[in-house]
Amino acid sequence: MTRLKNLLDEDSETNAEQLGHVSCFNVENVERLNEMAFSNGDFYVGDIKEILPHGKGKYTWSGGTVYEGDWEAGKMTGKGLLLWPSGAKYNGDISGGYLHGSGAYTASDGSIYEGQWRMNIRHGCGRKKYSNSDVYEGGWKEGVHEGNGRYFGNNGNKYTGNWKRGKMHGRGVMEWVNGDQYNGCWFNGFRHGSGIYQYGDGGYYFGTWTRGLKDGIGIFYPSGSKRPSLKKRCISLGYDNGHKGVLSQCSSLNLEECMVKKSSIKRSLSKKISVSGVLRSSGRMSHKTAENSRLSDPGREFVRHNSSGTFFLDSDAGQSEVQENTAVVYEREYMQGVMIKETQKAEKQTKCHAKETKKSSCFGIFEGKNSYHLMLNLQLGMRYTVGKITPVPMREVRTTDFGDRARIIMFFPRRGSQSTPLHKSIDFYWKDYRPMVFRNLREMFKLDAAEYMMSISGDDGLTEISSTGKSGSIFYLSHDDKFVIKTLKKSELKVLLKMLPEYYNHVKEHENTLVTKFFGLYRITLSGRKKVRFVVMGNMFCTELRIHRRYDLKGSTQGRCTDKDKIQENPTLKDLDLSYEFHMDKSLRKFLFHQIAMDCAFLKSQQIIDYSLLLGLHFRAPEQLNGLLELPNMMPILESSPADQGLTTEGEALFPSKGLLLVAHEPSSVNTEPGPHIRGSALRAFTLGDKEVDVLVPGTGRLRVQLGVNMPAQANHKLSRDESDSPDVELFEVYDVVLYMGIIDILQEYNAKKKVEHACKSVKFDPLSISAVEPELYAKRFTDFLQQKVFPEQS
Repeated sequence: MTRLKNLLDEDSETNAEQLGHVSCFNVENVERLNEMAFSNGDFYVGDIKEILPHGKGKYTWSGGTVYEGDWEAGKMTGKGLLLWPSGAKYNGDISGGYLHGSGAYTASDGSIYEGQWRMNIRHGCGRKKYSNSDVYEGGWKEGVHEGNGRYFGNNGNKYTGNWKRGKMHGRGVMEWVNGDQYNGCWFNGFRHGSGIYQYGDGGYYFGTWTRGLKDGIGIFYPSGSKRPSLKKRCISLGYDNGHKGVLSQCSSLNLEECMVKKSSIKRSLSKKISVSGVLRSSGRMSHKTAENSRLSDPGREFVRHNSSGTFFLDSDAGQSEVQENTAVVYEREYMQGVMIKETQKAEKQTKCHAKETKKSSCFGIFEGKNSYHLMLNLQLGMRYTVGKITPVPMREVRTTDFGDRARIIMFFPRRGSQSTPLHKSIDFYWKDYRPMVFRNLREMFKLDAAEYMMSISGDDGLTEISSTGKSGSIFYLSHDDKFVIKTLKKSELKVLLKMLPEYYNHVKEHENTLVTKFFGLYRITLSGRKKVRFVVMGNMFCTELRIHRRYDLKGSTQGRCTDKDKIQENPTLKDLDLSYEFHMDKSLRKFLFHQIAMDCAFLKSQQIIDYSLLLGLHFRAPEQLNGLLELPNMMPILESSPADQGLTTEGEALFPSKGLLLVAHEPSSVNTEPGPHIRGSALRAFTLGDKEVDVLVPGTGRLRVQLGVNMPAQANHKLSRDESDSPDVELFEVYDVVLYMGIIDILQEYNAKKKVEHACKSVKFDPLSISAVEPELYAKRFTDFLQQKVFPEQS
């Protein structure tokens, strides 16, 4: 007779192993037909069939564990009651010796779980009351919280929303006992992304968070001001529909305006800063600015230890203390939890005018419900064609794979067919261009077919994002931020198909290329012969770091500035808006411009112009501001231990005093999850003896440095004489930054239309300042601008 092995380990809350089936061999004595004693000390009383327990019965193990209930062919199956010597008990469904179905489990520490089980593990819907009186109600998966659920703390705080792997993740609402409330995005147990914080006194803060700390621009409505329209405010900040902004889940930080002007502060920290060296953590901020940060809204969120020995997130209580009955609101700017700027605005200035922000689109017919159908059609088509091409054995591409006949066409009727599923959209035709070529490109970039398909076509869906460009294209972002789907004009489609053979060879030869990474090209034809063309691209801002500022840089000057009247909180700025120089390691800069030269040569050979460098900046808070930070809030991280089913007591300072740090590359210490950037090799740094390097980012960890991805640098802003305290001293504002970049918009040929544009604009403007110039001149101007103005060589 096999014994029950560690059914529930009371210290680690590992779930029951399979209850070994009962056999009736080695029976020493049989007093009656329904009583059996075994040589190992076990004892059974109950129904028997062919010497095996079958029916109702009670089994007592020599260790003291008791089961009473249903049996089938020697195994516990049906309803039953299990009692352990520790005092734990289970009453519910059992199947084949496993806790499986619905049942109630009471642990020895007094915690109680009532809900569904699968193979001895909590899985499904359930309710658990912990020994410290905390309560969780909702979904479980593999023993931890997953899906929708509610958590009630014993201190009166409550969280309602999404969970993932036992942590708050996705959309959720946290309510504090003092009346404060946060409604927004969560990531791995932290407030992360866009959200709305409502204070108990009636004030509101609309903004963004990074790992629990306010980060970026937000709007604060004091108590007594008119309650804002939450939906309109979300749309105006660009985080409606899943709270995702253009090309990244973050909002912009306008750092040219972040330092308080001379008239409003007295600078007490002014010194000449040498711009030599790569990774110094320095910057300028007056003591008065730091003092104001403490008094008005430091944005510090920290952990409080309650009487039960667990941790729970504290609210931002006390941060909304401003004059009551005021008619103004405040635009606040944060950098890793430190408020560096506050601007007072009239309340009427912050109202959202949806009609004004609505952009014209050449795909206007796909607004509203039609846009939803378009997104659904895209997902249906991709599931079909990616699934169809994946089983085909891998091979090298042939000339015929680039031909017009290299395509997959399928009709998707709403009622379904033998080859297509039933769906809730409208009838449409699907076309997949050059499937074998793009399949090989995805393999080249180490993208798993299943991951690619689920990222775009999974149940989480796509997010439609706004576009700041002139093309009027529709953009969609995958739920994991890895891919951007863009609608194309017919002319752009033709250019891409024409250049595809050379593009394929270029990408194959240069693994660190900065040009846009294309992963698929598709077309949807709707009723009435309306055709919509899509291309799937890698999102170059797919990172856990917040992108505070984005620039679109071409090297031309005519019309290359952002209209200040139309700047929202999340703009993509242009050449004339750039007021920084970026200094990086000598070797990194050499690798960067070598690849830019190769990429420009390729684009020049294809007669492409109008491309630009999309540059994303993640700013680190200046070193002197780090002293204002406290331990970040650690959210309830519920482990599987029944003895400690509260919240974790562990926390770490996310912002040590050091800035960014280059370290030797360790492949086992960096993320190698398949994604749009995984193919490029690690880079070598001159400052580390030409060794491959990673970058240590305080609060995030070790990141792999690749060309255009996770590149550390210094952003230097030279102060003008008006900004400087002394005209005799040359001053700089210096920030540690992490750079993300790529060459985008590579589908515009220098055709007859562009030649006419060049001739017309040359009459009115300097011919060298306009964007439409011949490809060789465009490439040289583009490279010179980046070398001299954006990434100048250090003297």
